[in-house]
Amino acid sequence: MPLDVERLMQGVRRVERRAGGEWHVQPMAAHAALKDYTCPGCGQVVATGTAHVVVWRADSIFGERAIEDRRHWHTGCWRAA
Repeated sequence: MPLDVERLMQGVRRVERRAGGEWHVQPMAAHAALKDYTCPGCGQVVATGTAHVVVWRADSIFGERAIEDRRHWHTGCWRAA
């Protein structure tokens, strides 16, 4: 199997457990951040070209709908949440 350099640069998705449940956390590299998002942690803009994390429920009963509900967080805001 060939080495997927793009995936290595992007980061590896992981599952984090918090008081509110389980969450998929996918790092987003700066070069892959192609548009602005609003961080739910601080309400500020996660600007184009900013490395951040994309988060969605891992324990949702809604399956694919949970992916549609994913949110883009500043990495520091997610760590502090």
